[in-house]
Amino acid sequence: MSGDGGILGTIAEPVVMAARMGWQILWPLILGFTLSGVVQAVVRREVVRRYLAGDSPRNLAWATGLGAASSSCSYAAVALARSLFVKGASLASAMAFEIASTNLVLELGIILALFMGWQFTLAEFVGGPLMIVLVAVGFRLWLRGRVVDRAREEAERGRAGAMEGHASMDMSVQGEGSWWRRLASRDGVTAVSHYFVMDWASVIRDLVLGLLVAGVVAAWVPVSWLQAFFLTGNPVLASLWGPVAGPLVAVVSFVCSVGNVPLAAVLWNGGISFGGVVSFIFADLLIIPILLIYRRYYGTAAALRISGVFYLAMVLTGYAVELVFRPLGLVPHERAATVTEASFTWNYTTWLNLVFLVLAAVLVTRFVRTGGVPMLAQMNGSGDGHEDGAHRH
Repeated sequence: MSGDGGILGTIAEPVVMAARMGWQILWPLILGFTLSGVVQAVVRREVVRRYLAGDSPRNLAWATGLGAASSSCSYAAVALARSLFVKGASLASAMAFEIASTNLVLELGIILALFMGWQFTLAEFVGGPLMIVLVAVGFRLWLRGRVVDRAREEAERGRAGAMEGHASMDMSVQGEGSWWRRLASRDGVTAVSHYFVMDWASVIRDLVLGLLVAGVVAAWVPVSWLQAFFLTGNPVLASLWGPVAGPLVAVVSFVCSVGNVPLAAVLWNGGISFGGVVSFIFADLLIIPILLIYRRYYGTAAALRISGVFYLAMVLTGYAVELVFRPLGLVPHERAATVTEASFTWNYTTWLNLVFLVLAAVLVTRFVRTGGVPMLAQMNGSGDGHEDGAHRH
């Protein structure tokens, strides 16, 4: 804690730490959202629906791949999964798409590597498909028959959640030709700029909240408290407790999308197990506001089963990843995640941020000049009417 500024200095410390963490991850976010915009610009929504009609291994593989290519904030991913389910996708495939579009995306992997190390990025991309398989198995056991039929009836009622408008917008390029030809066209550049800005707009709230929560925990919560909570005094108990505790911490943190990575770094430095970090990051789909949205979308019975299957899959994935990674020597021995730099300096991070800010400015300018601004006001709308052509290029 900072003693120089008294109470004001203590209050300001989390904000300063949050700003420094945000500066560290700025260029990876811009890079990630740009590449994500490129992919989304050429992947048409009808292709997504076509391959998600069942819950076979092939359907789940398509759902995972297409979800990873369709980067979304957690709220938009949940809304899009409901839309896919209503339009004929199986519940398991819709949820696989939801998981992949928030937890198997490029920007998350880059930020994990930057903050915590490449081992955590590898764990995320190994654990993600495993979690999807576990969720599919759980759905076959506990979400079938009348429960699924009732969930579809509830979903078709169209009760609004969050980011409905954003989830329903299809901004991909619709012309003929190869993906490169479509991407290089004027409409292709416009589509990339629209996805870039809309994805940023959808995560900015969660990103700022996540940075502030991480700053508060890092600045105000003693490491000894975290170590006691995560049972670091007993390595065996710590490994057993970490994957169980990770999602529980995520539920009450209200942090989702890429915003939970800074907090994951703080928790790792504070003693949570390697598997606990994995389960915590996946649990952005179990924060309290999203649990309430599940209930609004699918009804109480289905929402409870979806949440229960998700939680169990996250815990088991955390255990499995640790059991595989530890014997292979892939679990870092030191808890030295880069939560924040000591000060702003002219280093490679600063230069990369400046370069990518220029790229961001170009894309934002394109977005504004091509009529994108009104779309921002529609992000939290009902979504009616957008998907079938209102925002196609």
